[in-house]
Amino acid sequence: MSKLDKLADKQYFFGALFVTANRLDTIMERNFAEFGVTTKQWFLSIVVDRLFEDPPTMKQAAYAMGSSHQNIKQLALKLHKKGLLRIDRDAQDARLTRLSLTPEGQQIWQTVRLQRDPFQERLFEGISPEELKTVRSVMERLLHNIDEMDCKNK
Repeated sequence: MSKLDKLADKQYFFGALFVTANRLDTIMERNFAEFGVTTKQWFLSIVVDRLFEDPPTMKQAAYAMGSSHQNIKQLALKLHKKGLLRIDRDAQDARLTRLSLTPEGQQIWQTVRLQRDPFQERLFEGISPEELKTVRSVMERLLHNIDEMDCKNK
């Protein structure tokens, strides 16, 4: 029995979020080491490649990742130096910086995707589609609440 099991549901869930994130990050860092990238660099690449129709600005990527512009800039520069990400000025507004994967970046993430599928299957083993829908609903609500809390602090 975990020490978290002794907590009330809200406290358990709150603590379990951190434990899950830390343990998942550790496992993923190990897996990404062979590609010379970090979990956060991978996540930025996924955001750039999958969440936007057009190459996002740094600000858009930062918001999507729940991170600061400065943190995203550092991640982007590291990926750029590795030849995996392009950092370009917007054609209409030179104040904006847009991010896009290079062909090399697309290739490395395609390789990672092939490894991701079995990893995700193992991670979600024994969790029903109905349970996943419930978790998605709870996470959407938590993210909404966090957005509201964050807006009040600005």
